[in-house]
Amino acid sequence: MIVGVPRESFPGERRVAMVPAVVPSLAKAGLEVVVEAGAGTEAGYPDSEFVAKGAKILRTRVEVFGAADIIVQVLSNGANDKTGHADVPLYRPNQALIGFMRPLSALEPIQEIASKGVTAFSIELMPRTTRAQSMDALSSMATISGYKAVVTAADTLPKIFPMLTTAAGTITPARVFIIGCGVAGLQAIATARRLGAVVSAYDLRPAVKEQVQSLGGRFVEIAVEAKDAQDARGYATAQGEEFYKKQRELLGKVIAESDVVITAAVIPGKKSPILVTKEMVEGMAPGSVIVDLAAERGGNCELTRPGEKVDAANGITIIGYINLASTVPHHASQMYAKNVATFLLYMVKEGKLQINPQDEIVRDTLLTQGGEIVNARLREIYKLPVLAAKS
Repeated sequence: MIVGVPRESFPGERRVAMVPAVVPSLAKAGLEVVVEAGAGTEAGYPDSEFVAKGAKILRTRVEVFGAADIIVQVLSNGANDKTGHADVPLYRPNQALIGFMRPLSALEPIQEIASKGVTAFSIELMPRTTRAQSMDALSSMATISGYKAVVTAADTLPKIFPMLTTAAGTITPARVFIIGCGVAGLQAIATARRLGAVVSAYDLRPAVKEQVQSLGGRFVEIAVEAKDAQDARGYATAQGEEFYKKQRELLGKVIAESDVVITAAVIPGKKSPILVTKEMVEGMAPGSVIVDLAAERGGNCELTRPGEKVDAANGITIIGYINLASTVPHHASQMYAKNVATFLLYMVKEGKLQINPQDEIVRDTLLTQGGEIVNARLREIYKLPVLAAKS
């Protein structure tokens, strides 16, 4: 079987779905790798390195899609809402596709993929289990984003992060507040602490308190309890507006005392809750910085503009950049490629892709097969009729 790696086409995307280091392990499993010319260049992986590890370079995207039994991408149709549709005519029946597809947000792109008879796997639906941990690309990209959010904030803030005692006097450390302590938030805590900041953090899931403290952060507790704070997959669940109203009131004081606020409260498949209001922003000290990691889904800050840096009142900066992982393309690609290669090797037996619908990892990530959307979770979300059981 041939694994095809096309160049990413989303504007500004610098990652690549496979890196040279994983090619030999795929070859041992009987998989050949073909790469579109220049696919890894912007991530620091030139064509020559792929060739040295046994991959074959093909000149055009059409050649890659035409040769490959399995296409691996970072942003596939759905997640790539700018140019992803252009790939649809290149798919062929029974071809496999692995990548981010954002299936919980848009039905039409998934239907397009299904209509071509593609067997598609959505990498962001990987179950959060110990068995699937090495394939969890969503967590890998969140790790990169959490790190980069802090570095971006430090570069923007007109202060330094660590405490310094100098002949010119003592400089107090920056105060960083993280809202949302999933993978991105925890990495942000760790990075801010390494830079010497005093870090506080909040999450509606009490279970993360110990993790925050283990990283050297102070867990902010508020006197309002969330109902069913997390789902079976470990993600935070959406709460009612009354909860968020009370939460905002109690978080306002901490935000006002912070130099940097990083928000990372994302509810899968839903609009991000507003946690930082316009009034809270106005209450922050001049020069303060907000980095909104939830910007792609509307943002946790009321003044966030997705994809932009906003200069608000009092010289406060609100950064709503999306796709932060792509700004660290070398290591983001390395991590993503390892996740995808592990997933492939999990499913490939004797050089063939073996799809076992009884296996939780396969069942949860499999979106389309045989011209149908087969994922039960998606069919329920989009109110599609239940598929008849195969005899």
